[in-house]
Amino acid sequence: MITSVTGAAPRKRTVVLLFGGRSSEHGISCVTAAGVLRAIDREAFDVITVGITRRGATVLMREDDLADYRLDAGALPEVVDNGTRVLWPASVDAHALTVVHEDGSVRSLGHIDAVLPMLHGPFGEDGTIQGLFDLVDLPYVGSGVLGSALCMDKHAVKTLLQASGIRVAPWRMITREELDRGDSAVAGLDAGLDYPLFVKPARAGSSVGVTRVTEPSGLPEALETAFAEDRMVLVESGVTGREIEIAVLEGRAGAAPRASSVLGEIVFTGREFYDFEAKYLGASGVELELPADVTPEELAAVQQAAMRAFEAAQCAGLARIDFFLTDDGPVLNEINTMPGFTPISMYPRLWEESGLAYSDLITELIELALEKPRAH
Repeated sequence: MITSVTGAAPRKRTVVLLFGGRSSEHGISCVTAAGVLRAIDREAFDVITVGITRRGATVLMREDDLADYRLDAGALPEVVDNGTRVLWPASVDAHALTVVHEDGSVRSLGHIDAVLPMLHGPFGEDGTIQGLFDLVDLPYVGSGVLGSALCMDKHAVKTLLQASGIRVAPWRMITREELDRGDSAVAGLDAGLDYPLFVKPARAGSSVGVTRVTEPSGLPEALETAFAEDRMVLVESGVTGREIEIAVLEGRAGAAPRASSVLGEIVFTGREFYDFEAKYLGASGVELELPADVTPEELAAVQQAAMRAFEAAQCAGLARIDFFLTDDGPVLNEINTMPGFTPISMYPRLWEESGLAYSDLITELIELALEKPRAH
């Protein structure tokens, strides 16, 4: 915990809980924020709730606005433009937040100590907002510009991990422009890859735009689905193995990253892959096994690969790292620098099973942000 130099009680910190955003994962971000708001330690932190609308407007929200945010297949929550505009600090010299009300009046929200950007997908998890915070030297939870951008771009991060000696699934990358030009590379897009293939946007999360393809005739439609989300698309070989997830936390004071002491497993009971509906809307055909039944050797292998990947990809704060556990060891699937963070999400549940409660996990992440060396 944060303590004062004099030994007196630590002063209460003010944090901005930021959510919503312009990505297709807007609603999931809202639910994540609601879970954090209910669990954050109010004796240690005051909270200012700030939403980003789908059009990119940054608005001041009331805590009550988040009370009914929940995962509902019929109507995922959404940040509504209420006419306010939140202004970030104008320089490194002051960390005051300002709100412009609908009537034009301006009010200071006072000094803020850190931001919890509980944003998923493009414009929130990809380094965009992190660059804004670095510009005014404002502490924030999670990875910086480089780590966020790398892990958001599946092609870039797989290239880096492979060069670092970390096993990843074989893949090809194609752009919208290459497809439209009919380049020769398109005709052999699946050459050397093993079906079933997984076609996915390079820079989207939560399995949005992902299609499982069992034969070449399914590729054109799958590509169009993925290109609806991004101009860069990956075509990956399916990997035969158990789908395993692990949680990683940044180490304190330059220490090595910490990995959860248990793994989670996605068990398929009728669904072909872990899609958006199964992840968030309770669709049948998938069960989560926590802790996963693995040997001590398998656990150690996944932990070591996860911690190596965390550092290789320049991650900070937190990450959920997904693997295929094969007969030949773990194969890394994805790194999520801002994973789902509701109380029932895999990341906080993995830490709960490892002895770190949800509220304490939130506190740890804020403290990591506050002790992090500032950008230069």
